[in-house]
Amino acid sequence: MDPEDRPASSGDGSPVDDPGDGGSTTDDPIDEDSVGDGSADDETIETDPIDDGPIDDDSSDDVPTAKAGVADDEGPGLPYRFRHDVEGPLMWLREMLSSVAVVLLIGLILFAVSGVWPPMVAVESASMEPNMKTGDLVFVTEPGRLAPDVADNDLGVVTHETGEESDYRTFGEYGSVVIYQPPGRQASPIIHRAMFHVEEGENWYARADDRFHNADDCAELRNCPAPHAGFVTLGDNNRQYDQANGLAEPVAAEWVTGVARVRVPYLGYVRLIATGQAEVSDVLGTVVVSPSTGYGTEEIRASDGTAGSVAA
Repeated sequence: MDPEDRPASSGDGSPVDDPGDGGSTTDDPIDEDSVGDGSADDETIETDPIDDGPIDDDSSDDVPTAKAGVADDEGPGLPYRFRHDVEGPLMWLREMLSSVAVVLLIGLILFAVSGVWPPMVAVESASMEPNMKTGDLVFVTEPGRLAPDVADNDLGVVTHETGEESDYRTFGEYGSVVIYQPPGRQASPIIHRAMFHVEEGENWYARADDRFHNADDCAELRNCPAPHAGFVTLGDNNRQYDQANGLAEPVAAEWVTGVARVRVPYLGYVRLIATGQAEVSDVLGTVVVSPSTGYGTEEIRASDGTAGSVAA
């Protein structure tokens, strides 16, 4: 073939393939490489899950947001409102329960100290005036607890007689004030001062103060000789010993239920009013003084030798 009859060559001087060589063109090698390894398509497929991941995460984040919106619509829960409400029934309930809890806690602490329950008693009458008054709340301890060094018995009771010798005073006078309950007594326990101790069969007439009995000898004095060992007792505002007026025999050790330690004025009226033993007007009456005698009406009434009882 003459040179003039040959096909023209490409611009880069590369020979043009003859169609007779199998129909391949210059683009065939590129297509074969693309189809052969599939790397471009594979890379696209592998990145699809990576691209989808953040989309899924974004959609999942929407769920808690929706739930939070529901909770906001419902408002705070009951426990939260009970603790934080500043008005309404939950606030009143919280305050009431808190007050009851504080009272119970104080009661438990006092019980741990006193050893008796209840650890406080309310004075019902005026037989211990002026050192204890009606409506006083008195803290007591079990016999033998917190006993002073001058006590000469297991009860921790210091008698008026011993108190004079050792200068031991409680509630304005010498000696200890005891709470006792004689056998068979249906009324409230008695709170009076222990004056002296007698032994069984003792003639205690000579030891008795003439101001607190009207007898001329032991034969005329009730409970003399002493039917059994015990304390001779007296209300500070009474004219006669409890044993001389027949209120009680000498107070045996097992009759003593507590020893008075501290009094809180007027607080006992809460107990007395709640149990129907006093009226609100009685609280006001305690400050009324008779212009002729200078004594409160309760004080005059108690001077006849009645028992100073307490509400437990």
